[in-house]
This record gives sequence, structure tokens and C-alpha cells, in this order.
Amino acid sequence: MDYNSILSDKAKSLKPSGIRKFFDLLEEMKDAISLGIGEPDFVTPWHIRNAGIHSLEKGYTKYTPNAGLSDLRREISGYMRRRFDLEYSFSDQILVTVGGSEAIDLCLRAVICEGDEVIIPEPCFVAYAPIATMAGATPVMIATTAETRFRLTAQQLRDAITPRTKMLVLPFPTNPTGGIMEKHDLEAIADVLRGTNIIVLSDEIYAELTYGQKHVSIANISGMYERTVIASGFSKAFAMTGWRMGYACGPAEILSQMTKIHQFAIMSAPTTSQYSAIEALKNGDSDVAYMVEDYDKRRRYVVDRFNAMGLSCFEPQGAFYCFPDIRASGLQSEEFCERLLVAEKVAVIPGTAFGDSGQGYARCCYATSMASLEEAMNRIERFLNGMK
Repeated sequence: MDYNSILSDKAKSLKPSGIRKFFDLLEEMKDAISLGIGEPDFVTPWHIRNAGIHSLEKGYTKYTPNAGLSDLRREISGYMRRRFDLEYSFSDQILVTVGGSEAIDLCLRAVICEGDEVIIPEPCFVAYAPIATMAGATPVMIATTAETRFRLTAQQLRDAITPRTKMLVLPFPTNPTGGIMEKHDLEAIADVLRGTNIIVLSDEIYAELTYGQKHVSIANISGMYERTVIASGFSKAFAMTGWRMGYACGPAEILSQMTKIHQFAIMSAPTTSQYSAIEALKNGDSDVAYMVEDYDKRRRYVVDRFNAMGLSCFEPQGAFYCFPDIRASGLQSEEFCERLLVAEKVAVIPGTAFGDSGQGYARCCYATSMASLEEAMNRIERFLNGMK
């Protein structure tokens, strides 16, 4: 069987995730500390877990409507209004998905035609470009830098737009840098987009995880609501990664097409998870506030330690990652991470896993215990001292 001739050329063209390699190495090590996986270390709050258990006890184990339970969509609508001052109708502007990643995939597949271009700022979440490619688009990557606090500038966007541009992915707060876009940044982006037919896919999975300021969505900016699809979910803010609960909000015309694809590919998101998500939105604000406060302490500690040991570290204002500049070590990103893992059993992710512009950086997730962070920082410092 000649599998090479059978398999999709698009699928074969995709590079494996640069993160998975380090997870595979980590599995073989004892006493290793992982700052690699982008997952809260908190267990899903008990009242949210209990809602799922209760739904099982009641026998709520059948399919839900394709778009998700109406009660959940109503809660999402109320949540978006309450937290972000955005109005979305539960009946035709909200779709419950299997994690935020499905919402991203559905939006791209619903909008993209073969040969369209999708503008993606990087360093960024590893899935954007591959999903765009599978949808038939050409990813157009724009490098952001620490000098601009890893923000997309209006001039960069303007320079990247061509007659084939169909979509801008706006991934803020961003993984892996922790960079954010403030209102004035978004207004400048909006000035570029007005008068075009370019759709914005705004990945706001980390919207609740900001430090010192409240998240602003580009959908809040004049003229952007009608061209923006928001992808979000419960994984990060509510510590619900394994529940696989996400959602999309946006214009009914786009959401209706996304829902059709979801109907055929997925049918509906997990029923038990949907009942737990209802509870999270009804009674989870204090859980989120507690976790954000704890992440903030860890954030400040890790950034201070990296800067003190000579690895310049941009201060992240969102998500739960920091992105230290490791060039002072004399090593490139992948070599630095491999040698650190072997020598000190600390796993961090090469910046190049998130795009070519990540060369010279490493991503460190501080969503782990303070004790583990302290030990990891001590080991990294020892590693650097051993190179002198």
C-alpha cells in the first residue's frame, strides 16, 4: 500500500507540534518539573464537578441540541454581557463547542475559501496556522517583538493585507508571551479594518486572566462587532481543561454556517460538561478571582527570578506564561530547552514551537505550585551558572 500517494498533501505538509517532543522526553524522567503544559494546576472547583455528577445521577446522558443546551447558551449570553459588555442572542449568535479549539476550527472552515489568506501574529498558539492550512488558506505570519510588548501594530497589519486577505486572527491575551492588546491598540487595528471585508477571529480563551486591567474585546470597538467571531471557553479561567468546553459568539450569519459544520462533524458537545459549565457561569466568579490572584503572585515571582539571573523577561499582562529571552545563554531555543531538560530536569518549551519569531525565547507556564516554581527557578539558575 502506497500510503504516501493516498494521504492528503495538506496533512503531510503540517509539522508535528514542537511542544509534543518535550512532553515525550519528560515522560521518561523522574523528579522532573514541567513548566511546559499550558494547563491550570487547580482542580476544577468542587461545585462545578458536583454539577456534572448530579447530571449523571439524574440520567442526563443524551444528546443535547446541536448548538448546546439553551440554558447554557443563555448563561453564556449573560456572562458576555456582565463581564465584557457584549450582547449576543442565545438563539442564533452562540454555539457551544468541544473546547475553544473547535470554535477556532469551525470559524476558519466556515469563512475560508481555497486560496484566501489569514493573517496571524506570532509567536502564537501552535494550532492557528495548521488549522488555516487545512481550511485551504495561506497563513501570513506577522512577527511581534518584546519591543512592542508582543502587540500587533496597525502598520504591520496594513502592510500584510492583500486582495486575498479574508481573516485576521487576534490571539490576545496571547499564548506564549502573555502580551495583551489595550483599547487604544484595538482602535488602531479597527481603523485599518473598517471598509474591508476582513473577518476577525478573536481568540479570547485567556480573557479572564489579565493583571492590572480588564480585558477589552475588539468586538467592543466601533464597527468591529459585525465582523468579529469570538472563540473562548472554560478550560483556562475555570480550570476545566479536561471537560472540553468551548463556545463561539458572533454574527448570526457566520454562526449558522459554523453550526452546520458542527452538526455533521461533532453533533453536540459533551452533555455532562455542559451542565457543569452552567454551574461555572452561575457561581464561578469567585473561583476565577481566586485563581487569578494566585497566578499574579506566581507571575511576579517568576519574572523577577528570570530577570535577576540575567534572562531578560517581558512582564506578561495576561494568560499564565512568561517568555524569557534566553539568548544571553549563547544557545538557540531548542538547544537551550533540551540541555536544560537533560541537565536539570526542568521542561520549558522552545520559543520556536510558536513560530520562527520565537527564536531566542522559551515559554514557561507558571500555572503550577509556588514550591515547584521555586525549585524550577533554582535549577534553571544552576544550569546557567554551570555554563559560565
